[in-house]
Amino acid sequence: MKIRAGLVVELVCNLLLPWLAYRAALPLWGDVGALYASGVPPIVWSVVQFARSRRVDALSALVLLGIVLSLLMMALGGSPRLLLIRESLVTGAIGAVFLLSLMFTKPAIFYLARATVARERENGDADFEAGWHKWPKMRASIRLMTWVWGIGLVGECALRCWLVWQWSVERYLVVSPVIGYGIFGGLTLWTMWYARQMRQRARLAAAG
Repeated sequence: MKIRAGLVVELVCNLLLPWLAYRAALPLWGDVGALYASGVPPIVWSVVQFARSRRVDALSALVLLGIVLSLLMMALGGSPRLLLIRESLVTGAIGAVFLLSLMFTKPAIFYLARATVARERENGDADFEAGWHKWPKMRASIRLMTWVWGIGLVGECALRCWLVWQWSVERYLVVSPVIGYGIFGGLTLWTMWYARQMRQRARLAAAG
């Protein structure tokens, strides 16, 4: 029940409230002002979630980077359609970082996964680091996940940038978050499935 309640609150803050803020501010401040208003609920939600975690790790750093870049683009101004894609540009930049990190020994997903394991159990980061050096299949799997997330995030950015010039501002504001949640949801479900397959293979290898 707690998970469901949290999901409902997240959807309200990221889907319903931005649209309501846009509709309420449009007659008063025009398109640009309404878009500023629509960005407030998701930004507040992200800040609250970060404050509740009380921890700085790789994932939290990415969240803060997205907030800072969004605020910077809003401060610089621009056309309503440019403001609409500010978050997509952040997503695309993160995806590009993922792909560029494949040029190095340890890709971006390595650091995100290590931070997650460190939160779940004591000395998890050290065990994860040891596994990285010990198991070639683990290294190949993490690099594959980095490829998938990098391509997915860059593709999401490209799709939303194309749609923002094809649709009206209000239609994009309503439908775009649904597209984003769908893509992120698909990437997350694939990651959970793939991680489960990795754990099963590791258990079979240990038993064998």
